[in-house]
Amino acid sequence: MANGGIIGPVKVVCTSSTKVTSFTASGTFKKTNCTSTIPEIMVVAGGGGGGNGNAGAGGGGGAGGYRTATCVSLPNAVIPVTIGAGGAACTSGVDTVFSTVTSEGGGKGGNSDNGGVAGGSGGGGCGNADGCSAGGAGNTPPTSPSQGNNGGVGKSANSNTYAAGGGGGASAVGATANAGAGGGAGGAGSPNDITGSAVNYAGGGGGSTGKESAGADINAGAGGAGGGGAGGTRVNGTAGTVNLGGGGGGGGYPVAKTGGAGGSGIVVIKETTPKCASGVWSINDHFDQVKNSEWITRANATINYLVVAGGGGGGKSCSRAAGGGGAGGYRASGFGPSPLRGSALSVSAGVYTVTVGAGGADGEYAVRGANGTDSTFSTITSAGGGGGGSEQNATKAGAAGGSGGGSGGAGPANSQVAGGAGNTPPTDPSQGNAGGLSDLLNGANSAGGGGGGATAVGTAGNKCSAAGVGGAGAPNAILGSATTYAGGGGGVRDAGGGGGAGAGGGGASSIDGSGTAGTANTGGGGGASAAQPANCHDAGAGGSGIVIVKVPTAYTVAASPTPARALSTHPDGEQLVKFTASGTLTIS
Repeated sequence: MANGGIIGPVKVVCTSSTKVTSFTASGTFKKTNCTSTIPEIMVVAGGGGGGNGNAGAGGGGGAGGYRTATCVSLPNAVIPVTIGAGGAACTSGVDTVFSTVTSEGGGKGGNSDNGGVAGGSGGGGCGNADGCSAGGAGNTPPTSPSQGNNGGVGKSANSNTYAAGGGGGASAVGATANAGAGGGAGGAGSPNDITGSAVNYAGGGGGSTGKESAGADINAGAGGAGGGGAGGTRVNGTAGTVNLGGGGGGGGYPVAKTGGAGGSGIVVIKETTPKCASGVWSINDHFDQVKNSEWITRANATINYLVVAGGGGGGKSCSRAAGGGGAGGYRASGFGPSPLRGSALSVSAGVYTVTVGAGGADGEYAVRGANGTDSTFSTITSAGGGGGGSEQNATKAGAAGGSGGGSGGAGPANSQVAGGAGNTPPTDPSQGNAGGLSDLLNGANSAGGGGGGATAVGTAGNKCSAAGVGGAGAPNAILGSATTYAGGGGGVRDAGGGGGAGAGGGGASSIDGSGTAGTANTGGGGGASAAQPANCHDAGAGGSGIVIVKVPTAYTVAASPTPARALSTHPDGEQLVKFTASGTLTIS
């Protein structure tokens, strides 16, 4: 037997995927392909409206017809889906139709001297001075199994007190009213877990109550489980729940209150699509199955991440102002401040290179602090933080980066220099903020700006008071408890007033000593330095970045080299891999 040159026994390997499609409004359905099967459907019609409280208590609306089927044969073609609307007050619900299955709209509740109306489930009879009022018949037209139940009977205790019957539900008749005690409850609906969780559908509406004269009111009937609306006592009936097919509650009497509208219907379709491949394949078979998306593939892993780049180095001044280093770019999913959360990654099994960016070197008298280095994982790149500006005019502006560096300088008098731009290159959500501007005199008292942080800009220097503070970083609990990352470094003012570090690993500046380095593996910017009372001091280098990934337990992870990575488990059970230096991650 020819098989494309591959010899061996044919072994068929099959798996299947199941999806559930819910229609809450009319539309069309088509199977995924001709091999798909339909193991189960549910079709619920619109519920009937409750009766108005005219010349008596309004009956509860009947639930929409409730039908299910298994092992349904459908053509590989477009099939219309019609979702029945719930009936307005004193109006029956509308049919829901899918393929050969039609569920009848629920019957309206009775009002004035009328009984409830027949339908998928029947409406409850009204309560009036003439005595009993019959409920409407359910399962009309008849189906097997039954699509619903009868409505309850309305009654009057005397010419003064009236109580209406409850509308029928999918699994129980509407309760008969007790004019001395209360309106009839709506019949219970049916639970169904076709969507993956148990939900009750098609409950009947509750019957209302009323009195001709003063005296204690009696209770109206409750709506049936499955979206049935409650009846009213001197108030309007409650509407049935949309897309559950519940009947509306009856309107109270004697103030002519309105019955509640019925709830709209729903269609739910469970579809199973097999994917099969033999153990030995010809080239043609393989090509055809790949082309038709029938070749078995493993689903991608959905991974949350934290990727922080290296922070920028702080600027250095020997007599005037310098800026703090900007924080490394911050990008994350699943954890941290919600405005900064990106989408989780969908990745296939394989080997991934992980780059953890180094912090930028501290600046010199005429050289701004160096930018930090980018951190990368898969398609996510966080840009290194911008270096802080130095004293000299040519390099006094802070550099752009994940977050921008603060600016420095020594003049001209009464000038300001904008800090380096953040979120450079731009990402959505933003990976950082701008550095603070410097405020200069042509002499003493010039003040540098703070480096930008993940959640805030670096503050501006003020020549009259203090240098800028580094922008705050972002707290993130991907490891199970919150740690703050990517804070900006503080700027410096030559006459005192060094700027503080931004929360999240930013370094503090120093007026008479070396600036503090950004904290390792937080991406914090380095703090600036100045020379007071004498001698130049080193600024702080930026802190290195970090990469953390969170992988579902259905996958196996490995990472190397050992000193660069740490494996642990999140409190929710998923796997954590933390890289404090560059390495590789294998997902299988």
